Amino acid sequence: MRYISDLQEGDRLTCIYLCKQKTAAFTRNGKPYDNLVLQDKTGSIDGKIWDPNSGGIADFDAMDFIEVTGDVINFSGNLQMNIKRVRIAREDEYNPSDYVPVTEKSAKDMYHELIEIIQTVENPFLSRLLKSFFVDDKIFVKSFAMHSAAKTVHHSFVGGLMEHTLSVTRFCNYMAGAYPLLKRDLLISAALLHDIGKTIELSDFPMNDYTEEGQLLGHIVIGAQMIHDRIKEIEDFPKVLENELVHCILSHHGELEYGSPKKPALAEAVALNLADNADARMQTLTEIFSADKHKKDWVGFNKIFDTNLRRTEEV
Repeated sequence: MRYISDLQEGDRLTCIYLCKQKTAAFTRNGKPYDNLVLQDKTGSIDGKIWDPNSGGIADFDAMDFIEVTGDVINFSGNLQMNIKRVRIAREDEYNPSDYVPVTEKSAKDMYHELIEIIQTVENPFLSRLLKSFFVDDKIFVKSFAMHSAAKTVHHSFVGGLMEHTLSVTRFCNYMAGAYPLLKRDLLISAALLHDIGKTIELSDFPMNDYTEEGQLLGHIVIGAQMIHDRIKEIEDFPKVLENELVHCILSHHGELEYGSPKKPALAEAVALNLADNADARMQTLTEIFSADKHKKDWVGFNKIFDTNLRRTEEV
């Protein structure tokens, strides 16, 4: 098997991949073609079938495992596969685990660290709330551990949600120690809960796509609802504490145009937004440079960072 992360411009290959997406389109001249996104556990690559009606292209749908024959080219700085032949693969020809991207970190170790952090939260109401999700609710724990943190861009792999959540919580823990202004229990709780809505916003792998609730509501609103509903089960939970915690969730993207219903108004909400953005950006850079590992210097213009990116030279 040729993993996508190992493909290089000029490769000609025949290999089985998961067809993550398939859409029909037309060239400027009105000729039909198909856009594909092919995936394995190491990443994804765009594919083009320029003659979908040819005899070598079998009928298939998105989420099918397909054997493709094609050439890898460089288009606008990104690798792309021009596909000549396609057939649906037989179940005995592939191992599904080869096609689902998974965190390189230990899920067991990450969960253990998460529980250790929860045990440091002294506020009895916040402690009870966190344990109700991450200790008592076994269905939620399993979903949280298996989910990604995004469809694309960063942490879009099994375990990505837990990995991202821990990174954000570590950032917040540092800031809580460095700036006495911050209420640590509130900030740590908000960090651990800020993306729990993604367990409903995104479907399980290998689909890892937006659910209907995700499309209509988004993970921020879903997460706020989950917290509100769970708090109703905790007797005498202070209303002002609930409002502060939910505000941190609602504002953690920082800006209205980035999907936050509210802009940060609390110091803890500002800190959470900074930590969330920092981890998302650094992981995005990590994945960009990992995907372009064959390039020695400049990797090209990136829309997210709005600049041309270059690797740091080793001296």
